[in-house]
Amino acid sequence: MAPPHDGKTAAVFEEESTPERRISSVLFVIAMQTEASPLVDKFRLIEEAESVFPEGFPWVRYYGKYKDLNINIVCPGKDKALGVDSVGTVPASLLTYASVQTLRPDIIINAGTSGGFKAKGASIGDVFVASHVAFHDRRNPLPKRDIYCIGTRQAFSTPNLVKELNLKVGKLSTGNSLDMSPQDAAGIISNDATVKDMEGAAVAYVTDLLKVPTIFLKAVTDIVDGDKPTPEEFLLNLATVSAALDRAATQVVDFINGKSLSDL
Repeated sequence: MAPPHDGKTAAVFEEESTPERRISSVLFVIAMQTEASPLVDKFRLIEEAESVFPEGFPWVRYYGKYKDLNINIVCPGKDKALGVDSVGTVPASLLTYASVQTLRPDIIINAGTSGGFKAKGASIGDVFVASHVAFHDRRNPLPKRDIYCIGTRQAFSTPNLVKELNLKVGKLSTGNSLDMSPQDAAGIISNDATVKDMEGAAVAYVTDLLKVPTIFLKAVTDIVDGDKPTPEEFLLNLATVSAALDRAATQVVDFINGKSLSDL
C-alpha cells in the first residue's frame, strides 16, 4: 500500500485538521457497485488504473475533482471466487482503514442502501443521516464486553446540513446478514434503530480510531417490518433507491463545498 502523500502518519494528519479549515477532500465508502455508479457518473470520476491499494485486493477507487473538492469513491469490489459484491463489516473496515491511511480525507461519507422500519417512520426511498451507529449481531453477556460488542458510537454531527437539506435523521444498526433473526431483531430494537445495514458500524469503528469525521447516509430499499420478503423487496427497489441516494449524496457534497467542518 502506498503511504500517505507526504509520508506523514494518519495521526499527524489528524492533528493538522481543524474544524475551521476548509474541507478539500471527501471520501465515499460504498459497499456495492450499483450504489456507487450513479455518483461516479455524476461527479465524472475516473477509475484508477494502477491501484494505490495492496496487490491482489479487489478494491476499486474512482477519483476526480468536483467544484472545489477532491472526490474519492472506494468500493470493496467483487469477491474473486463468486463475483458478487464484497459486502459486510470485514471488507468495509479493511477498506476504510486503508483508504484513510492512503488518501487522507477531511471527511468520509459512508453512503449506501439499507433496510428501514415502518414502526420508526421509514418508507421506501427515504434517505436518512445516522445520528448514532451500533452493532446488533455481536453478543457477549460478560460485563463490559456486552457494551463493547454493541459498540454504539455517535456520528459526526451535521445540524446545519440536515436542516438545510431537510434530511431525515435516525439511528443505524449494523449486522452481517440481510435477513433478521429473532436475536438480531432484539438487538435492533435495543439500539432504537430506524435503519439497518451491513457496513456502517464497522466504518464508524475505524474512523473513530483514526479521528476522521464521518457522515452516514442511508437510503431505504426494503421495509424490514413490512409484509414483503426482504431479498425480493431489496432487489426490486435497488436501482430506484440508488438514484435517490445519488441525489441526496450530491446535495450533501454541494453543501459541503466551500465549507469547513464547523459549518456543517
